[in-house]
Amino acid sequence: MTMLLHLFAISVSDLSALKRNLFMSISLQKANFWKRISAYILDFILTVILATGAALAVSAIVKYDACLESYQTRQEVFLQQIEDKHEINLQITEEEYNALSQEEKEAYKKAKEIALQELDELLKADSEFMALHSKLFSLVLTIACISILMGIAGAYFIVPLFLKNGQTLGKKVFGLAVMRTNCVKISNPILFIRSIVGLYAMETMFPIFLFIMILFGMLGSVGIIVLILFFVLQIGVMIATQTNSSIHDLLSDTVVVDFASQQIFDSEEELIAYKQAKHEEEVKNQN
Repeated sequence: MTMLLHLFAISVSDLSALKRNLFMSISLQKANFWKRISAYILDFILTVILATGAALAVSAIVKYDACLESYQTRQEVFLQQIEDKHEINLQITEEEYNALSQEEKEAYKKAKEIALQELDELLKADSEFMALHSKLFSLVLTIACISILMGIAGAYFIVPLFLKNGQTLGKKVFGLAVMRTNCVKISNPILFIRSIVGLYAMETMFPIFLFIMILFGMLGSVGIIVLILFFVLQIGVMIATQTNSSIHDLLSDTVVVDFASQQIFDSEEELIAYKQAKHEEEVKNQN
């Protein structure tokens, strides 16, 4: 019994050592930078086409145009009131403004600033306008979320399900593939994490959500700073990682490789069996 336990301990130790040295004889064939850029451009075009189609469909369903028209009409009512009160045209063209003298420009700037401040106070005090403002924000966010989800899910999840090896249309054309960092073929759950959780939720919708909030005046300079820092982080991650991986690759533990030259295993069991056979062959050669 003691002998069996000893042999079992040795086998477990050998297996652990084997797992720690999985990459010793399997080289990582990193994808060419320009091929990755080319594949990204092609996939981006497909994503935009799918997202645009989805956006048009969702906009019609939620009646976005009608809401926008009501919002603009309500805004015009108060704008006209302010213009009549201050006897000023807040919508003059650039040519009309340039035709003014320097004194007239200064007077116009001051009058416009006062009028716009009063307009802003009137709009915020109007419950109907604020309700339309909130509804418009919700519709814009809904359309953005659904349309971009359809675009990314189509290009980065559904297409790779059919092409296999994590290949999008762009990666297929330029001979690239996606695999786990341990050289094992990417599974459907990992593909979902990579494309939907990583690429869609974290890398795409987070900055878009910030942008929409900035656009609607819900975030000021803080939102802009966070947005810039996020893009800097993304670039920094790609530069700092040895495999030039994006955040969604780090999240899913995947890497983009050259499909023709990279050895990819169907499962971890197949990888371990390969390493065991390799190890046994090396032992025989040494003896």
